[in-house]
Amino acid sequence: MSRSANSLLVVASAALVLAGCGSGEPAPASGDAKVTGDVTVFAAASLTETFTQLGKDFEAAHPGTKVRFNFGGSSALAQQLNQGAPADVFASAAPANMKQVTDTKAITDAPTTFVRNKLAIAVPKGNPGKIAGLPDFADAGKKIALCAEQVPCGAAAKKVFDAAKVTPAPDTLEQDVKAVLTKVSLGEVDGALVYQTDVKAAGDKIEGIDFAEAAQAVNDYPIAPLAKAPNAAAAKAFVAFVLSDQGRSVLSAAGFDSP
Repeated sequence: MSRSANSLLVVASAALVLAGCGSGEPAPASGDAKVTGDVTVFAAASLTETFTQLGKDFEAAHPGTKVRFNFGGSSALAQQLNQGAPADVFASAAPANMKQVTDTKAITDAPTTFVRNKLAIAVPKGNPGKIAGLPDFADAGKKIALCAEQVPCGAAAKKVFDAAKVTPAPDTLEQDVKAVLTKVSLGEVDGALVYQTDVKAAGDKIEGIDFAEAAQAVNDYPIAPLAKAPNAAAAKAFVAFVLSDQGRSVLSAAGFDSP
């Protein structure tokens, strides 16, 4: 075989090798590396139903992952994070509680507001206490439940009562909105203030009453990955999933408003 024929054979062989390499799936870009492992999410109690669903959807989209949640009052969650509780993501029901964590540098990425929420009056089915509006929350003869002021639903409640010029007479102050909702669903109180999404999530267990002053206290919900997230890649992926069209669709269906 001549030298020129040999050269042609080498070139042809190389071309076949390259073609074979190109026939498979392309190597993933560095930003598309497979996400696996546990993802620990600290989230406001009012996100319980939606984030539980989003956790299942995220696991389905990323086989090999497991989303673990810690739901509670945003102020308590912020305190836990600042005390070193291991977590990958924090989703707060108010910017003030997110700021508590960013101020300590436990979160360094700029948080993203992903939904908004507002309050509604919640009463037991049939409204046995005959609650008609915010003025009834000042009636000492009625049993009333509110969130404590240090948690977002309590801070929002204070704003609406101030706007309505009503001084409430609560019988109990709870540390998160789900505890307040439980008091209503069990018929332990005549009325309470919870988020509109909680009323919707409760279904026919309770009844909701809208009121105009709710527009004076709309809560922004920020989300961010923790600076020292044990699973940083999964933390960023979960935040991106919440912000995706699929995530927004689940949140919107639950009654959350877009930011």
